[in-house]
Amino acid sequence: MSGLAVRAAAAVRAPEAREPDDRAAALGYFRDLLAPFGEKPDEELFDGGRHVRHRDLADLLVADEGVGASRPELLIVTHALPDVVPFTAVAPYLTDRLGGRAANFAIAQQGLAAPFTALRIASAYAKAGRAAEVVIAVLEQTTLPTPFPLVRETPLVDSAAALVLGTSTGRGDGPRFVRAHAAGSAADALGRELGEDGTLLVLGPWVSGDLPGHGGPVHRAAPGSYCTGVWLDLADHWREWGREHRRIVLCDTDPRSGRTHVALFAGDGG
Repeated sequence: MSGLAVRAAAAVRAPEAREPDDRAAALGYFRDLLAPFGEKPDEELFDGGRHVRHRDLADLLVADEGVGASRPELLIVTHALPDVVPFTAVAPYLTDRLGGRAANFAIAQQGLAAPFTALRIASAYAKAGRAAEVVIAVLEQTTLPTPFPLVRETPLVDSAAALVLGTSTGRGDGPRFVRAHAAGSAADALGRELGEDGTLLVLGPWVSGDLPGHGGPVHRAAPGSYCTGVWLDLADHWREWGREHRRIVLCDTDPRSGRTHVALFAGDGG
């Protein structure tokens, strides 16, 4: 069977806070960045953060045995919130930790759509014969230099997930990626994916409103993340979900755009 299947995964939640890097340099960078917009950094907000960098999250993901042993040909870093200070190019950094041979890049400025976009890109690379193994990392840190409603009102915690995807060989694989798409509402996005027996519906913390009828099991990701929620839970449960369910539907709604994103994986269960 063609396509990409989950080979390993890791999740990180609320790692220990760390001391900030050069505070003066960071605040100077943010002053220069914000000045053209008539703003300045909120030093109290910045100082009160946990200062967990994307690089720190990447290191914690690599510490997982399955992720750390991967040697991908394609590596995609995704995030919905910026790094605490953007002084490290994290996709090349993570690539170096995982063998150093992967084509690599990051996807940002898409909100929680970014990991769904990464799956579509990874699938295209695999179908073209350009990547038999792929790592997708979803990073979220919450120390920001200006107020951001999602961080202030939710609140969010630092978190990260990584998926190692390999060319599917047939039965016995982990869940196999089938497709990802988006729509203006959860009902529209899920309409084509529900109604079949053996389907597990995995809802992110931002999904609300009326959903299409679904008589099968539902798993709800815990609040506390912007873009990592469903991916944290997939990283935790991919083996059992793949064994127990024939179809796994991941769904979350971006609270900023209102668009709902869905990814379908095929399992061996059901």
